[in-house]
Amino acid sequence: MQRVRSFVPLIPVVLGAALVQGSCSTDSDESATEEPVAVMYDGNPLLEEWATPFGVPPFDEIRNEHYLPAFREAMSAHATEIAAITANERPATFDNTIVAMERAGQDLSRVSRVFYAVEGAHSNDDLREVARTVAPELSSHRDDIRFDPDLWKRVEAVWEGRSSAGLDPEQERLLEDTYDSFVRSGAALDETSKARLREINSELAELSTRFSQNLLAETNDFELHIDDRADAGHIPGNLLVAAEAEAKKRGHESGLSFTLQRPSINPFLQYSPNRELRERIFLGYAMRGDNDNDSDNKAILSRMADLRVVKANLLGYGSYADYVLSDNMAETPERVYDLLDRIWEPAIAAAKADRDAFQAMMHADGVNGDFEAWDWRYYAEKVRKERYDLDEEALRPYFEVNAARDGVFLVANRLYGITFTELPDVPRWHPDQQVFEVKEADGSHIGILYMDFFIRDSKRGGAWMNSLRSQSRFDGEVTPIVTTNFNFPGPTGDTPALLSFGDVETLAHEMGHALHGLFSDVTYRSLSGTSVDRDFVELGSQIMENWMGEPEVLALYARHFRTGEPIPSALIEKLDAASKFDQGFATSEYLAASYLDMAWHTLTEPAGAEPRAFEAEEMERIGLIEEIIPRYRSPYFAHIFSGGYSAGYYAYIWAEVLDADAFQAFKETSLFDRETAGRFRREVLSQGGTRPGMELYRNFRGRDPSIEPLLERRGLD
Repeated sequence: MQRVRSFVPLIPVVLGAALVQGSCSTDSDESATEEPVAVMYDGNPLLEEWATPFGVPPFDEIRNEHYLPAFREAMSAHATEIAAITANERPATFDNTIVAMERAGQDLSRVSRVFYAVEGAHSNDDLREVARTVAPELSSHRDDIRFDPDLWKRVEAVWEGRSSAGLDPEQERLLEDTYDSFVRSGAALDETSKARLREINSELAELSTRFSQNLLAETNDFELHIDDRADAGHIPGNLLVAAEAEAKKRGHESGLSFTLQRPSINPFLQYSPNRELRERIFLGYAMRGDNDNDSDNKAILSRMADLRVVKANLLGYGSYADYVLSDNMAETPERVYDLLDRIWEPAIAAAKADRDAFQAMMHADGVNGDFEAWDWRYYAEKVRKERYDLDEEALRPYFEVNAARDGVFLVANRLYGITFTELPDVPRWHPDQQVFEVKEADGSHIGILYMDFFIRDSKRGGAWMNSLRSQSRFDGEVTPIVTTNFNFPGPTGDTPALLSFGDVETLAHEMGHALHGLFSDVTYRSLSGTSVDRDFVELGSQIMENWMGEPEVLALYARHFRTGEPIPSALIEKLDAASKFDQGFATSEYLAASYLDMAWHTLTEPAGAEPRAFEAEEMERIGLIEEIIPRYRSPYFAHIFSGGYSAGYYAYIWAEVLDADAFQAFKETSLFDRETAGRFRREVLSQGGTRPGMELYRNFRGRDPSIEPLLERRGLD
């Protein structure tokens, strides 16, 4: 997402895979002479000092009923701290204004980070009610600060005097971000426009929460129950056991139950020979939020799109995409479309060729009629086995979850020398979590890493990273605490959790986000870790995926969970040979969602668009074939309607251009070249948002990125 640099502690925003937490900037000299505002709290563990190992949140003491009072007390304290800044009779300076704002709101930041981490990964009715209640209150609180005319005058005064303030480059960046944040938030608008913007922000916050909760309800409510195991085809045994357990959990005495969570639906679509059942579960997934029921999201998302247009227009932009992208590497919608268009043509051509091959195989199987979207994964799997002699499920025994975790740790150790020490007694919000202290090669402390691997009804879908505490040093050294969250199938019976290779890549991806947070080496929280341009943030995560499929690396960590034997070289060769297979589908469905995101956010006036018709028109415009739907249809496109990727879903492919080119720097030397890794850590991962993303990339690579490595990797060259 765009760099989160608001001086108000923000609700965490989903980074596609990561979460970014905002706050703002401060200084130390003059503001150190100011007496901090004293705020007293009564018995709420969220607001007390945390006498825990490494200062982690006391999850074992926090109860649902603590959150709402903590939010409200922390908002009140933050307002008092801001009032003290505006009441300062001294002329505004970087220290007494910008740094003071960075120092303000730390309690609200702590409460927000803990709440949204837990609410996303282990929610319940009480937490969802808190989320619904507090969303408009937080929006109002943020606007109270953004629109405070006295605070704006002080920020503006510091900005106008910046040339003679003697600021270092990081301070200059912080001041620029703070000033821009005020302007982009509407601080310079007239009072009528500010009032309208308040209304829009409050309604958007409420609608976003409703969208997310509707999607979770729709996902959890669906069930495909079958009694005949033959209908499951050759689904791996551990996933069958999981489906059997799901059936019992849902009240069935026998049979198998499949859900819309990816570890359940994707294998069913790959292996079930029952075309009718494949259609049923596929449509269950594809119609989430679009069933004209109490959880329908169509009216919500259409209203959100219209409100975003109005907001952008109020702020002087032609569209919401213009507003968002002006603060990102891409800068304009035209540059985004240029990238998407360059990849779309070869991707859809490859998808059409695969579609024709799959349809021929279906007809050869004696199945008449048109090849449909719910047939794609089934026949892709058959062709993969026929063409490459690769059964993806033959890989799972070599990717036990802890072994895969250790593989990612090994890559990080070989690159950066860091180590991971498990902390079994640290508080956590769910017993499934694992917690590690991350240390430098010399044994010095870097930070704390939480890992939450397994799927459950209380966890939203996907995978992501949260920052529970960002690194900073303006008020003494503060070390980071990060979490990674996944939806992997859990252990079943005496069989541990076994991952697909795609799951292994996901694990590495989120570990890349974690390293971005852990390696941060900046002064100010609001420039720390993953607080970077949205279309730059995925570089640190996606580059980590590259190592996991390298034969040299697979030989180090991929071992059979029962025998301990390393993965056979023949299987590695098959995996490598098949790595570009079906990339037409994968790339086209992703790009289709990116185009859809841009279509919603390049509207220049409220349209009241009907989502089904709007989506169909855009897919027809780009030429998406009927056998593929966008990776996320509008009613369940959480990235853009309840996350932080609005006008930003393109960021994954934008960053993949960067990561494919950056990985070439290692291929040109060696996979674990310490000098190259050290340069990547120093010039990219440690810098946070202290400089523009492209400047950081050029400092690492010595030149602008090239698109060719991406096209070659995907077999689209």
